[in-house]
Amino acid sequence: MTEIIMSQTPPILHRPSEKERKYDRQLRLWAASGQSALESANILLVNSGAGAVGAETLKNLVLPGIGRFAIYDEAEVTEADLGVNFFLDESYLGQRRSRGLTELLTELNPEVKGSWYPNEDIKTLEALLTDDTVYTVIMYTHPIRKEDLAVLEAYAQKHKTPLVAIHSAGFYSYFQINLPGAFPIVETHPDETATTDLRLLKPWPELVAFAQELTRDIDNQDDFEHGHIPYVAILLHYLEQWKETHDGRYPTTYKEKTEFRSIVQRAARTNNPEGGEENFDEAAAAVLKTLVVPSLPSGLKQVFEYKHADPVEQRSGFWIIADAVKAFFEKHQCLPLPGKLPDMKAQSKVYVQLQNLYKEKARKDAAEVLETVRAMPGGQDIDPAEVELFCKNAAFVRLINATGGSNEQDGKLERLRLTAAQEFANDENTSLTGAPLSHLPIYLALRATSHATSPISAEEILEGIAALVPGSEKREQVIKAAQEVARAAGGELHNISALTGGMVAQETIKIVTKQYVPIDNTCIFDGVGSRCQVLQL
Repeated sequence: MTEIIMSQTPPILHRPSEKERKYDRQLRLWAASGQSALESANILLVNSGAGAVGAETLKNLVLPGIGRFAIYDEAEVTEADLGVNFFLDESYLGQRRSRGLTELLTELNPEVKGSWYPNEDIKTLEALLTDDTVYTVIMYTHPIRKEDLAVLEAYAQKHKTPLVAIHSAGFYSYFQINLPGAFPIVETHPDETATTDLRLLKPWPELVAFAQELTRDIDNQDDFEHGHIPYVAILLHYLEQWKETHDGRYPTTYKEKTEFRSIVQRAARTNNPEGGEENFDEAAAAVLKTLVVPSLPSGLKQVFEYKHADPVEQRSGFWIIADAVKAFFEKHQCLPLPGKLPDMKAQSKVYVQLQNLYKEKARKDAAEVLETVRAMPGGQDIDPAEVELFCKNAAFVRLINATGGSNEQDGKLERLRLTAAQEFANDENTSLTGAPLSHLPIYLALRATSHATSPISAEEILEGIAALVPGSEKREQVIKAAQEVARAAGGELHNISALTGGMVAQETIKIVTKQYVPIDNTCIFDGVGSRCQVLQL
């Protein structure tokens, strides 16, 4: 327990450093731990096609301060590049595009290191992707040669590296995240109002005693004391009265909670100078959202039930802690208490006492989980701060790509066809449901040009779509998407690529920092209708 308490000791106050001032806004989003992960990241971009979307993605990673990046791009700068790419100028005409992009992107943030390939030392993609260099994330843009893609997928599978595919053409774009197996997220940053867990239907003895002390002889208290009882104590007091007349049961149905809320509202005094009592108003408003029987959230249930295909994965810190939290839940039928107390009307010293009660209970729960972790193989090496973080966020832990992210093409193709059948079936009912049409035709049209070394016709694109999802090439929406992609002829519109690059960078930061919830797994953007759709393909 000492380890947990020490980890919660507040740091010594100091003036913000130059780096903290520089990255102030993003530190508020992902804190020092997220920034540290970002600054340790090494990103590889394999750039091909028009190349603007790759540059825009890197721009949005360089600005917040990734540690390093590398660009592999065999193209040379042409006049066409100058019209679509802000990170190239006339001085680079005829030179490697990777060099121009690297030199101009690093000007945005001197703390970021960049390198470009091919160069005199490393001339091929195979020579670049050696075991000596580990990349945090690899991104590549379409169209890409099949042999290059095979090299990237083999490296990613061997080194468990996330792969991000990006394709932008005309008014359409998509990006696809391929994660190496199940990807757990602990710091999902849920809405603050959703994180309140007062544990009113499963209170611990110290909380019960505290509430009883505050509400003793509640009807005879003076107006000041009565109007400053924190609503947690008010609800616990009237819950005990409710149980006495309801066979020891708590109000759990909506009807019962509504009835209980009326009891609380009637208990408020109206003869005081203010005309009411704010603390009783807070108590009544909190009834529906706080009187909740502890249960296992679906996201954490998925974590508990996950079957490991890789023994090494099972021995990682996250899964050891997850097993310990599972044991805690099975023993207590509730999760470790997060320990956060919302603001409420109360005397300052009373609120601080109540706040300390919740914090102390959270420390005890985390200490119990830590003790279980220490008893497991490999648990001795786990940082107590990791255990505390998991306990605090347990109700909102998410597992992305729980299917394992298989690279088997047959499996991916089957999943694509099943998704297509569902999406097209939904499209047939849009006149009844009012739902927008699926963006899957855009994905199919772009994917059909994924390896095209030169512009291809709409008919050729439809042939490629037919090979992916037989029969879909006859649909009107698919034909329109193929015609639009053919009209773009592989060209990028800078505004579409800039927007797409921003989205890709945002999701990449989520993966690098392991904070917030990245998409699972494909995001398709329609620049004509200005709408996105996320599909699991």
